[in-house]
Amino acid sequence: MQLEQKYLALIDEAQRRKLPDVDGIQLCFQVLSLSAHIDRDCATLLAPHGLSEGRFVLLFLLDAAPDGLAPNVLAERAGVTRATVTGLLDGLEREQLVARHANAKDRRALCIRLTPKGKQLASTVIAQHGQWIASLFGHLSTTERQQLTSLLGKVAGRLASTAP
Repeated sequence: MQLEQKYLALIDEAQRRKLPDVDGIQLCFQVLSLSAHIDRDCATLLAPHGLSEGRFVLLFLLDAAPDGLAPNVLAERAGVTRATVTGLLDGLEREQLVARHANAKDRRALCIRLTPKGKQLASTVIAQHGQWIASLFGHLSTTERQQLTSLLGKVAGRLASTAP
């Protein structure tokens, strides 16, 4: 796997300084490089549709909620602030992909729903994106996937226990 240049420079420096466990440092940088590569490819796939990852997540969530969702629920499910959701919704609304509706039970509250144009885009992009994501790990056997899941969980557990 090709590491990003900044990580290659840091590994060289770690070796020069004779830091302990340079292999562990390199492994961490491999994970970071892989993550950055996936993020870049994701952005490249979404860009022709006028979507960012954040906008895609909202379309995905709204596609699964035909009755719509309140902005605060979208924020919670997407793991972002309400202000971030407002900005994302503004852009999606400008492009006529979502519509804001008054909540039937509380007219002060909003309910966000996909427009027909938004439903069509969501359907197309969700299928394409799902296929792409599945292809990333499609060549791994069930055993390899379980091993990878276990190893990543082990690292995540260590990270949680050593957090600054």
